[in-house]
Amino acid sequence: MPLRVRYAECDMQGRAFNAHYLTWADMAHTEALGAVVGDYREMTAAGVDVVVAAAELQFRRPATFDDRLLVQVRFGAPGNTSLQTTFVMVRDDASAEVVAECALTHVCVDTTHYAKRPWPQWFRARLAATVG
Repeated sequence: MPLRVRYAECDMQGRAFNAHYLTWADMAHTEALGAVVGDYREMTAAGVDVVVAAAELQFRRPATFDDRLLVQVRFGAPGNTSLQTTFVMVRDDASAEVVAECALTHVCVDTTHYAKRPWPQWFRARLAATVG
């Protein structure tokens, strides 16, 4: 997912504020998941939703105003109820310099009570083609 660092995302030091990296990872996750398993609204209409259970960020180089970045997404194999997704944020230029790395663990929940539930088979089948 391409993105451009906006002025409002920068702190007083002129660098992208750390919390925005999680926003960018979440945006990329939504885009990638939609491309693989279908529209998010269709997923929730089928009774399946996801919540974040854990997040980890490693900052490698600062991003600053107007930098163009590319967020690369890789899904892990789903567990019974969890899914780990990794993200590499790189400069979208010839350098492809790594700016940050992130890992998010999502848990599958039902849309009625938000109780943990196993991933449905249709979700696993669609995701299987991207794992590896």
